[in-house]
Amino acid sequence: MSPANTNRATGFAALLVTALGWGFGWLAMKVVLQSWPPLFGRGAAGLIAAMLLALVALMRGERLAVPRGARARLAMAAFTNVFAWMGFSSLSLRWITVSEAALLVYSMPVWATLFAWAVLGHRPTLRGFLALALGLSGIGVLLGAGGGALGAEKLPGIGFALAAAVLFALGAVLNSRALPVPPFAMTAWQVGLGCLPMVVLGITLERPAVMALSSASAWAFVYVTLIPMAACFLTWFEALRRLPPVAASTSMLLVPLIGILSATLFLSEPLGPREMLAMALTLGGVVLALRK
Repeated sequence: MSPANTNRATGFAALLVTALGWGFGWLAMKVVLQSWPPLFGRGAAGLIAAMLLALVALMRGERLAVPRGARARLAMAAFTNVFAWMGFSSLSLRWITVSEAALLVYSMPVWATLFAWAVLGHRPTLRGFLALALGLSGIGVLLGAGGGALGAEKLPGIGFALAAAVLFALGAVLNSRALPVPPFAMTAWQVGLGCLPMVVLGITLERPAVMALSSASAWAFVYVTLIPMAACFLTWFEALRRLPPVAASTSMLLVPLIGILSATLFLSEPLGPREMLAMALTLGGVVLALRK
């Protein structure tokens, strides 16, 4: 095998590990929520993961210092990429299933197309408009447009999942310039700064019974900490180093699929015709939005 093919094979292997780790993270977080509330559970896992990522950054010779001029942008990125993305998506799981949450949250490229048009003046192409139509149609099907498939008791979960997607997309548009911080140091700062408020709010508002963690939830918490929030960032950066960004980003659509299928298999969550149609429409729109 030529060096180029070996490089691509290693990249796709790293991508598969990332997709599996993040995909099963949805299932694991749902199990953690059986014992701990969402903000505290996700935030605690994130703080531990941030310390591990900072250690990796130091071992790689990266500096953890953040230039003064980049601190406001880093704080904004931590809010949109971690606090809103991870915190709100975890909160949504209290009211809706993994399949519903994953599809709503992973609609963010569709919202990014809208924000790029509104904020940056990047008018969508015909493909972009088709992506918007497919993505919004999938969300409409998932929410039971015209049929009332989702009851009022699920509205908070729907709101948090959509807020996670919309705020992440807005952050991607507003923070399009790269931060002058090495990758692992930047990730450690974002995860730490985004998860610290989750822990504070969790302790203040959710009042978790820390010792109530069941055996299954404890193992799930360890998994969320070590794999999706720590190790998968290592494999994700490795994949980005070896593969074109569009190929890597599009392949990440495996994440919601793995999350949905694992929740169906292990938690017996429903996966009927409505969910499958919503999946096809939403992820089809996301594919078109990513392939610019």
